[in-house]
Amino acid sequence: MTPLNAAQALYSDILNKPIVDNEYSNFCGVLERWTQVYYVQDILEQLLKDEDVRNRLLNDSLKGCDQKTARVIEEMTGGDPKRLAQVLIEGCENPSWDGESENRYLLKPLYNLFFTRDASSTVYNRVLINSMSFEVRERESLIYEAIFRHFFGVETLNAMAWNPYARTEGGDVQIASPDTLCIGQGIRTNRKGIDYLAQTFAREREHFNIVVQELPMEPESFIHLDMVFTFLGKHQCMAFEPMLTKKGLFAGKNTVVINIDHGKISYKNVPHSGANFFSMGDGKVLGYRRNTHTIDALDRAGFAVLNAEDIVAGKVDMNSYDKFVAAFPGSELPRAGGGARCMTMPILRD
Repeated sequence: MTPLNAAQALYSDILNKPIVDNEYSNFCGVLERWTQVYYVQDILEQLLKDEDVRNRLLNDSLKGCDQKTARVIEEMTGGDPKRLAQVLIEGCENPSWDGESENRYLLKPLYNLFFTRDASSTVYNRVLINSMSFEVRERESLIYEAIFRHFFGVETLNAMAWNPYARTEGGDVQIASPDTLCIGQGIRTNRKGIDYLAQTFAREREHFNIVVQELPMEPESFIHLDMVFTFLGKHQCMAFEPMLTKKGLFAGKNTVVINIDHGKISYKNVPHSGANFFSMGDGKVLGYRRNTHTIDALDRAGFAVLNAEDIVAGKVDMNSYDKFVAAFPGSELPRAGGGARCMTMPILRD
């Protein structure tokens, strides 16, 4: 990443890689001590050993590329699954790049792939393959669809297959209960994407609800609902107060309840509707240490504040606490515009 491509990669700044590696190591380390963790590149490498999956994924990933690009990538990888997985994630540099111009990549890197929930998100017993708003992220959806269909063997949903202009992203989709979804509508998830989900559940459920919160179109801090609202457990949530009181940037922003009753869809406006933490279980939370005011609020609410480094080193056992927040360092990772919920997928809970 350079100053030339940082904005195109949807970053507000260039990250300090050694610091990022340390921060991400603590983030992953906590998860590995709590649950089974899968890594995208490892799974992708396995899938690419299957000729049908490899051909389909390559054809879809290289749409829009000329034949020369396809040949260069084929020559570089030689059909090797490990090398091909690396290229699909890290991109393919143009052999004739002069070191200065903007045509550095024949196939651009997936700068945002570690935000796993953006391009794919679970909706009950299925996975919603999200239709990304920016071209630089479209290949992420292709990779995750291959992973969930062929590795995990689950049914997928895709709003873009229903309407090419429908957009959804996982940071905007949250499961509130067995019959209620909370969805953010803003610069990443649009009305057509929400209508797709409403019509999908109208065909399948007698009764269902979708609570839609309109988000500000700027600044970037509000790109997803989970930046201002997340669940911490069955009966607790974290919310950005102006969203609830409809003040400041949320003044005039609608909260709409979509009600589904025996196939009939109705819409109703209702007066009410740094929160990107990941709930690993009921009252078991993971998030950035730098969000000091949020950490303090959790502390006052009875959550034990645990340092990620102590958890990873085995000095602290998370199972000894009824409620906790595992706080990991984050000075560089937040520059990419996401937090712990963005970088995870849901855990299978009892």
